[in-house]
Amino acid sequence: MILLDSDVFIDLLREYPPAVTWFDSLDDTETMALAGFVVMELLQGCKNKSQQTKLQQALTYYEVIWLSPDECQQALELFSQYQLSHNAGLIDVLVGQTALMLNVPLYTFNLKHYQFIPGLQTIQPYTK
Repeated sequence: MILLDSDVFIDLLREYPPAVTWFDSLDDTETMALAGFVVMELLQGCKNKSQQTKLQQALTYYEVIWLSPDECQQALELFSQYQLSHNAGLIDVLVGQTALMLNVPLYTFNLKHYQFIPGLQTIQPYTK
């Protein structure tokens, strides 16, 4: 499974050439996924119905993953621990916890948003 952060998904949506080249090089059997909170964040960024429709059509190819109540509790503990000391973002903690729950790396360029989460592996999938 390949779990994408919003920045990588947006690059794909905008057909950024390095992102498209990377995506096209992947094995067709790989499951592409987004945390449910990333989907909500992406929807929040839509400025009109046309953008929302385009986004929702693109999302049909991705699995949407939600945290269990126990995983939400762990995210709450992470947020409580790092919110003040590392300025942890709420959505970032939830997305990071999703990757931890799945035991997969998070494909992102927002390394600073996740560097404080113990055990989380991040991958920058292409060169910007």
